[in-house]
Amino acid sequence: MMFEADQRIVFIGDSITDCGRRDVRAPYGDGYMSLVRALVTARFPATPLTWVNRGVGGDTVRDLAARWERDAVGERPDWLVVMIGINDVWRAFMGRPDEAVPLPEYEATLRTLLRRAVDATGCRLLLADPYFIEPDLTDPQRAESDRYVAAVGRLAAEFGAPHVATQRAFDDVLKVSPPALWADDRVHPGLPGHAVIADAFIDVITG
Repeated sequence: MMFEADQRIVFIGDSITDCGRRDVRAPYGDGYMSLVRALVTARFPATPLTWVNRGVGGDTVRDLAARWERDAVGERPDWLVVMIGINDVWRAFMGRPDEAVPLPEYEATLRTLLRRAVDATGCRLLLADPYFIEPDLTDPQRAESDRYVAAVGRLAAEFGAPHVATQRAFDDVLKVSPPALWADDRVHPGLPGHAVIADAFIDVITG
């Protein structure tokens, strides 16, 4: 396993990470982050870890930048787990184009944030793709989302960071199942969809 005893694992992102962690589901939420914590704890009970969820629903990289010092750098992570980008794309398809983040800004902002965290804390990075639960690669939102997925892959290579290919994980299950099994809106998963994400994380963390 990539984590070592007594390390601090900080997850940061949007609603997919948040999942109620700020209210009735505090402190971990009831999504993939909670599943990853539970599975790692169950498989490696002799490896104590501290887990922190700093997801905030609705966030884009712009929002992440506004709270980065407090919620990323200030948490002093040993591992910083980042999944962001769904809203950066989605806003352009939901009638809020001014809030969408163009790809060049997205990639440049995320690069700056990651560099700041690494330089300030010495943390390791674990980067996960945004995704869109749609098997038709020609669907406009899916095609646009794939460009952001590619940007995360580039940043993972640039920083030497393990990379969780969440879009590929959904693509695998979509070969034999409809998008509605995983998310009503193709974005916000139910528990089975969060399990798909968690499985992808566990493969990387324990691989």
